[in-house]
Amino acid sequence: MTRRRLARAFRLALVAVLGTLSLVVVAPAASAEVEEGIGHRTTPGQSWGGRSRAYDWLGSYVVNGEHVFCVSFALKAPDSKERYEPGDELLTKWGDPLPADVAANISYLLLRYGDTRDADEAAALAHLLHSWTAAPRTAADLDPKKPFTEIGYDVDAHFAKLPKSAQEAVERLRADAEANRGPWNVTANAPEGEQIIDAPGEWSVTVTNADGKGVPGVEVTLTLTDLALSGDGGVEQRPTDEGAAAVGASTEATEPTTEADAEATAKDAKEKPETAKATEADAKTTTGTEDAEKTETAEGAREATEDGTESGAEDAEAPETQQVTVVTDENGTVNVSAVPTGEQPGIVATLKAPADRPYVRDPVTADTQRVVSTGGEQTLTAEVATTAIPAPGVVKVTKVDEETGEGIAGVPLRLTAEDKSSPAISSDGEELVGSDGEPLVVTTEGAEGVVTIENLRTPQKVCVIEVRPPNGYTDAFDPENPPTACGELRPGETLELRIANVANEVPRTIPAGAQTTTAQAATTTGAPVGALVALGGLALAVSALVGWLVRKRVLRQR
Repeated sequence: MTRRRLARAFRLALVAVLGTLSLVVVAPAASAEVEEGIGHRTTPGQSWGGRSRAYDWLGSYVVNGEHVFCVSFALKAPDSKERYEPGDELLTKWGDPLPADVAANISYLLLRYGDTRDADEAAALAHLLHSWTAAPRTAADLDPKKPFTEIGYDVDAHFAKLPKSAQEAVERLRADAEANRGPWNVTANAPEGEQIIDAPGEWSVTVTNADGKGVPGVEVTLTLTDLALSGDGGVEQRPTDEGAAAVGASTEATEPTTEADAEATAKDAKEKPETAKATEADAKTTTGTEDAEKTETAEGAREATEDGTESGAEDAEAPETQQVTVVTDENGTVNVSAVPTGEQPGIVATLKAPADRPYVRDPVTADTQRVVSTGGEQTLTAEVATTAIPAPGVVKVTKVDEETGEGIAGVPLRLTAEDKSSPAISSDGEELVGSDGEPLVVTTEGAEGVVTIENLRTPQKVCVIEVRPPNGYTDAFDPENPPTACGELRPGETLELRIANVANEVPRTIPAGAQTTTAQAATTTGAPVGALVALGGLALAVSALVGWLVRKRVLRQR
């Protein structure tokens, strides 16, 4: 019985909470129940106060249903009775400020591994926390006769007693902290160039560490305004705990989300008592929190409706938003392909980053011992926005002969707005005018008599007006009411317009009283040779016929 009591006393004495991922203050309890969470026991334990200890616990603790990590002191210094208060900066056990790099390492590890469910990682984190905050200054600090308030943490002895897998985790976490500790910086970038509504563009967020290098594996929550993911956003999608769509590198769930999950986790805990405890308490706490949040949300919605502070009209005018979770790649960047759905697309990136130094959250009383809960995180945000326009439109005008349908080239046409007097608007918002400041004039070309005007703002109604008629088409032209065609431009479409001209009438008779025009030219008069030959032949034939008739008559008379 005595040994058990001593072991219990040591476990309680070991606790001084160093932080969790949550910054929510845990209310002090008169007698908080403290349990071992996830980690490893090292045997035998480190002796202090002239007594041997059966084992030490390296891992997380469960305090009021919350997993926390701890250091083994609650006073600001061994020779001081001053206890930590919420918001105090965490010091070493000897009352000295933590070196900047050590403080940054602690904050980083609490952020990245504070919610781990891996026994080796939990033990490694606890070991590093004690190594950095309670390492002996000299060998005298390890004197087993020293009381709890004065004994140092035997770094080498505890490391040697850890399983090999946990020892490897110690080195891995230490290297991770050295490489990626804060302060972090986050930047958000919009696509380059003009954005077109319904056309995808690449948005990016980059997280860098104190050395300016990208930090991989960081979860970033993106709030998209007037934007929608293009397909899967260019990255793998996965569900989040809140059920919202998320994109990024896939990760395993770290907390039970259903009763079945809780039972399975509890079963694992029974099979491996070193790795997890109080999982059922976590599940109950999570469920209770979710129920409370749902109740508050429903009540808030009812209040908003009753007060009438949020009208349907305001909701309709509000820009569309979407929230996704992304995870940075090995370069500390995540690229998301998104399509503008409105004229002011933008993103806000929010993430949890390690604080420069860990700070005390709230002292918690556990039996006769004092534990200190601390926070090692801060929230960083970055935002970027741009503008987007509807896809430009195109006007294609064809000038033709009304009767034949053949194109007429060289006809000047004026492009105007719907009122037929003001200029049309280009896709960049500028008025389309010529050098004279008047609405733009274009000219038909080619055998088909076509002219095309591109990059026009949509939607808008435009008109094309004939400036002057082509040659041969003047009779039907009325300058007070010139040939005109109008239509509406739609995003990304081509508006085809056609203007026909009536050709002038061609005269078929000479009008009476008109003076006759005689064409004159220098000529030489004379009979053609062929005509003379024909005439001679004819005369010869006639002579022969006459001679034959005379002779025949003479012969009859005889």
